[in-house]
Amino acid sequence: MIAQSLKLLFTCYTLMLFIRVIGSWFPQFRAHNFMRFIAHYTDPYLNIFKKIIPPIGGIVDISPMIGFFCLQILEKIVLSFFR
Repeated sequence: MIAQSLKLLFTCYTLMLFIRVIGSWFPQFRAHNFMRFIAHYTDPYLNIFKKIIPPIGGIVDISPMIGFFCLQILEKIVLSFFR
């Protein structure tokens, strides 16, 4: 039961990260309440990786890919304790 709930939380957060990344491609959506909600909860996590890995050439930001990868690793570690 706990493992399923945690899995759902990780899935929801991964989806939020995905929405944030896709939404960043469309600047006109930044002012929408939904996107501000998503940014409020995902930007602190993504900013950790942006500090470590600056955009390549000032344009290509690979920090979300590293964020997705680290989130998957964290999910596997956390879920292994509850299975």
